[in-house]
Amino acid sequence: MGALDPKRHRIGWIGAGRMGFAMARRLLVAGADVAIWNRTRSKAEPLADDGAVIVDSPSALADRDVVFTIVAGPDDFAEVTIGDRGVLRSDVAPRILADCTSIDAGTSARVRAVAAEMGTAMLAAPVSGNAKVVKAGLLSFAVSGPRPAYDEVRPWLDVMGRGSSYVGEGDIARFVKICHNVLLGVVIQNLAEITVLAEKAGVSREAFLGFLNNSVMGSMFSRYKTPALVNLDYSVTFTPELLLKDLDLGLAAARDQGVPMPVASAAREVVQSLIGHGHGSGDFAALLSLQAAASGLELESENADVPDGLSG
Repeated sequence: MGALDPKRHRIGWIGAGRMGFAMARRLLVAGADVAIWNRTRSKAEPLADDGAVIVDSPSALADRDVVFTIVAGPDDFAEVTIGDRGVLRSDVAPRILADCTSIDAGTSARVRAVAAEMGTAMLAAPVSGNAKVVKAGLLSFAVSGPRPAYDEVRPWLDVMGRGSSYVGEGDIARFVKICHNVLLGVVIQNLAEITVLAEKAGVSREAFLGFLNNSVMGSMFSRYKTPALVNLDYSVTFTPELLLKDLDLGLAAARDQGVPMPVASAAREVVQSLIGHGHGSGDFAALLSLQAAASGLELESENADVPDGLSG
């Protein structure tokens, strides 16, 4: 690919929550021409200091070349695209609509049909990572839809993270994200199990996870979850309720495809138990405390200054 031309596209951005704000800022810092709408205008206004134009409705972005959306869920996505003031409800429409929201296939198909009528190419572009990952430039995308549209927006995806993977046509990227989150559930539960096992045998969480992170088994995920596990900081990045939803979707797909998933099924039941113990709206890292309680181990924060692998 050639060098990025920041002025090649006029970009529209819908959604300035924790993720959307950080992603849009990376585009602005790269010199992109970005206009932004957010339901709560005040949350988007700080981006004006980086050069963003703040608009009063999604429809005000209809004349932009590329519009990215990252909102709370399917109802919000439908509202900002095909609702009364949606970006696809004007006389003009963006050439490309790239959606990074976690939504169901039915809602996506409804919006995709309207986009096609308007001559807009729609990409499904779910992400892997959280706001801290965005700030570190390590976000990744799975993208599906028309290949030419992907090739056109790919440089902007690269600006927002460390790269993207084109996975096929239609909404298949949303299925890829479900598979990703099934793995997430399995990995965090196993990480909780082995960390509790090591601590019960006399190894501190800081020491054990430090070793693991430097080994062949370490990963970006294990590193950035280490501060939470060592210091019992369950500040929300992803809730058990959302994780359970994706596990159920993945297991349902596995049944449809005739694929046995015994390990994922076991992880699903533990996440259900975590919710039953009142941790549904916290962070899924609380699986560590559930595993410790089941093992007769009382956890305390180690109050250690450990790296998260996202900086430096």
